[in-house]
Amino acid sequence: MRKTEIRVEPVEAFFERGRKIAMLADRGAPIPPSRIVAFEDIESLLHLLTEKRVLLLKQLKASPASISDLAKRLNRDRSAVTRDVHTLARFGVVQVADKALPGHGRQKWITPVARDIRLTAQL
Repeated sequence: MRKTEIRVEPVEAFFERGRKIAMLADRGAPIPPSRIVAFEDIESLLHLLTEKRVLLLKQLKASPASISDLAKRLNRDRSAVTRDVHTLARFGVVQVADKALPGHGRQKWITPVARDIRLTAQL
């Protein structure tokens, strides 16, 4: 997937989008690929996208990395970065994978789900 949209939209618009996709599926028509994370209000969106998490996403867009590497680059505590990564992964914005290290050990490797992330809010 190349693009993820994070938006604020009313519940009615969310269900309308779902109905349109269901109608396409019922007709056997192809469903266009899309990744949308929708929030009911701006407060919920801002709870997910804090300043620190946006900086984390910018770092990941530059180059995927491990949690330890991200903590070093962002000058943050590793546990705080881990919490932010898990929150972003729960909403489908980043992907966490186990990567085997040469010799021994494993490492969590963080990559953005999409190359571009678009934020949409209408106040």
